[in-house]
Amino acid sequence: MKPDGNLLTRIKPLFDEGGSLRRLWPIFRAADNFFFSHVEEVEHAPFARDPIDIKRYMSLVIVALLPAFLASLCFFGPRVLLMLLISYAAGGLVEVLFAIVRNEEINEGFLITGFIFPLILPPGIPLWMVAAGVVFGVLVGKEVFGGTGRNLFNPALLGRCFLLLGYPAELSKSWITPQPDGWLSRLKALPGFPADAVTGATPLMLAKKGTLTSLWDLFIGQTPGCVGETSAIAILIGGLFLVTMRVASLRTILGCLVSYSVLGQILHLLAPALVNPLSFNILSGGFLFGMVFMATDPVTGPVTRAARWAYGAIIGAVTILIRSFSGYVEGVMFAILLGNICAPLLDEIVIRIHVRRYARENS
Repeated sequence: MKPDGNLLTRIKPLFDEGGSLRRLWPIFRAADNFFFSHVEEVEHAPFARDPIDIKRYMSLVIVALLPAFLASLCFFGPRVLLMLLISYAAGGLVEVLFAIVRNEEINEGFLITGFIFPLILPPGIPLWMVAAGVVFGVLVGKEVFGGTGRNLFNPALLGRCFLLLGYPAELSKSWITPQPDGWLSRLKALPGFPADAVTGATPLMLAKKGTLTSLWDLFIGQTPGCVGETSAIAILIGGLFLVTMRVASLRTILGCLVSYSVLGQILHLLAPALVNPLSFNILSGGFLFGMVFMATDPVTGPVTRAARWAYGAIIGAVTILIRSFSGYVEGVMFAILLGNICAPLLDEIVIRIHVRRYARENS
């Protein structure tokens, strides 16, 4: 229940129809929803509480991301926090401007996009690229489609794709070897590239040259890579939390994992020189992070149960194929974007099959 006499209640008339700050009503509404009230309000009975609203979904996903975020702070230092702040500031500005122009509420869903985006970037990336990438992702991947709930592509992934295709040289120089013991010394290097950081190739880059990283280092996160994707144990903790809270689709996750594992093992047996061992493939790169936190996005993924199995299978299979037989060492980003394109079609196929089956049963 909204407490009486709080600051927002006292200044609310300024934002109501005819008030001097009416144009800023979306900002006021967003603050009110976040701090005090539920997004949906009713004036009369019957009253009901829906446990799966945007605020609850956002909160649980952010809690699930915290292990990966804290691990990234440990391994890559305080620059990660600065990347997060820039992501929120730049992407949030786009969100606010569109809400004001459209006279709509500011949707809390951006808090997830703004949190995830820096976690899928190299830790040494120039800070202006963090801002450019998240602005592109929110603007092109979300707002041009009409905002939250209408976007076809995952905004964070689209922003990452934009940076990869537009600035490949800068991204290739941005990998940093984790240095947990150097956290305090790197604090002095903000906001630029850490002075004492050691650049290094990622495990997937090394694997292309025939060198496999220790599975233990991959499991803990003691390897170069994107900010939030290096620690498998942190990602698995967050994934277990999401599945337990029924926020992430277990069908999508299992579809990804089964197709990735089965196809990866078959290809490894047929072409061991091109395809890495299964255990290495699962723990290295961004597969686990993408499978848990982005393939399960309820907006860009399918809604029918059977389609989620197929959706996950497509992502897993395409990821291992791109990793093994293309010029890119990582494929999960392109695989999920391809899955986003296929999601509406998969739902349509499943719905048509059910409709025809019901028609036959009732004829």
